[in-house]
Amino acid sequence: MPGYDDDLRLAHVLADAVERVTIGRFRAEDLRVETKPDLTLVSDADRDAEELVRSQLKRTRPRDAVIGEEMPNTGSGSRQWVIDPIDGTHNFVRGVPVWGTLIALVDDGAPVIGLVAAPALGRRWWAALGSGAWAGRSLTSAKQIHVSGVSRLADASMSISSMTSWDAVGRLDAVLDLARACWRERAYGDFWSYMLLAEGALDIAAEPELALHDMAALVPIVTEAGGRFTSLDGRDGPFGGNAVATNGLLHDEVLARLGG
Repeated sequence: MPGYDDDLRLAHVLADAVERVTIGRFRAEDLRVETKPDLTLVSDADRDAEELVRSQLKRTRPRDAVIGEEMPNTGSGSRQWVIDPIDGTHNFVRGVPVWGTLIALVDDGAPVIGLVAAPALGRRWWAALGSGAWAGRSLTSAKQIHVSGVSRLADASMSISSMTSWDAVGRLDAVLDLARACWRERAYGDFWSYMLLAEGALDIAAEPELALHDMAALVPIVTEAGGRFTSLDGRDGPFGGNAVATNGLLHDEVLARLGG
């Protein structure tokens, strides 16, 4: 199995650079926000952050491909960096601190590195294949994290996205039934639900519609923490267009209830 220590260190360097851009623009009075053709929002901070990451990768990993949210894909080959400069843009533009930068490395079709940096929360999470999942401010100040041991839905805490998003895909009744079966249901949103799951604070997280850049960085962190990450139809990884993540113990029952 190849080692990814250098790539993980680079991901931290990239996150440090992006943080200087995003924190400087968070709650800025002159932040520029536009509506994209899909009616989602994008800010000048999103674009500046992605440009910064792309320029650093072009210099340090010129043979690797780059897949981002705001700009066309570049390069080809088995190694692909997948970037979401600001996951939670709607939170970012409204001044809500739950937003983060997602950086992943996909090697030969498998996510092998994931890093999530949430500077407004003062948190960072990361994992490399075979090296466990970690949280802290930096590589040198980190604590290994693990999913929970909850094995019954009646004891489980669940985080879901908006009810309207589930309604749009015809699964609202299934989600409500699952929520009723759980001990607690909240919607923490975006990357944060999955990081709380990896830390053992939640047991289930799910969203009905996501892109690769929304998920690629989450997968190694959840799985290295001992959890499972699939699509609604049970396909492992970030390639199914939606997500179900659990501590592993609850996964099959959650998939069955959501109608996968």
